[in-house]
Amino acid sequence: MVASVRVASLHVYPVKSLRGVDVPSVQVEPWGPRGDRRWMVVTHDGTTLTAREHPRMLGVRATPVEGALRLSAPGVPDLLVAEPGDRAPDVAVGLSRLDRATSAGPEADTWLSGALERPVRLVWLDDPTRRPVSLAHGGRPGDPLTLADAGPLLVTTEASMAALNRWIADRALESADPTGSPQPPAPLPMERFRPSLVVSGDLEAFAEDRWATLRAGDVELRFAEQCDRCVLTTVDLDALVTGKEPIRTLARHRRADGKVWFGIRMVPTTTGEVRVGDLVEVVEADGAARAGRVAFGS
Repeated sequence: MVASVRVASLHVYPVKSLRGVDVPSVQVEPWGPRGDRRWMVVTHDGTTLTAREHPRMLGVRATPVEGALRLSAPGVPDLLVAEPGDRAPDVAVGLSRLDRATSAGPEADTWLSGALERPVRLVWLDDPTRRPVSLAHGGRPGDPLTLADAGPLLVTTEASMAALNRWIADRALESADPTGSPQPPAPLPMERFRPSLVVSGDLEAFAEDRWATLRAGDVELRFAEQCDRCVLTTVDLDALVTGKEPIRTLARHRRADGKVWFGIRMVPTTTGEVRVGDLVEVVEADGAARAGRVAFGS
């Protein structure tokens, strides 16, 4: 890997399905970035709420604070929520491989219910070792996970995002009125895909499909699986409404096994710090035909 390949950006999402924050550096723990997805929004019967069904959730920003969480939404004062103590009550939750989490308390519940305009509760995962990465998602025995869907980290590349935006622009021009002066759409932001780590540099688009082991900063990461994408990526982060892109265009170019794919999930094999600007090295790569890899036609 050439020296021009580096960490372009780092992102942490303290609350599952709420808006996250860009950070200049992150401590990577066995279960992923420190402070990432330790919190979750549920209904009063414990059902997990996600932005797939409730796009309004992406209008609330969650920022990690030492020992706490800051929630922000338009038109209301921020709320600082402390991590629950040992005496905080547990509540039943409906999430794969996890049946209980700790209540954040009535103040947080009231604030979030107002911001989301529906009755909800905020809960916290006290110990990520309680929830493993599923073997079906590339986990190995002992791999821990927070409240993320399937993997500790999502890695994407600027090269792949640029290719996708070119495809979207080309498709828009194909369907435009030839008698007018068609303008390409504004590029979609990488934030739509909720990556943990974005890589930039001299890379082919979708080179990450073949990465097996990656080193960034002090940390080594192991490939778990390619990431299938859902309707959450179609939510306009300003208007908080769903559209057709990028799923429509991914379905043309990145469809396999009945799904569309962008980015890879990875598992830390060492812990430490990663900083924006750190060199990135592909320690090991293998072919797309490897068992467990999705292959795409030309």
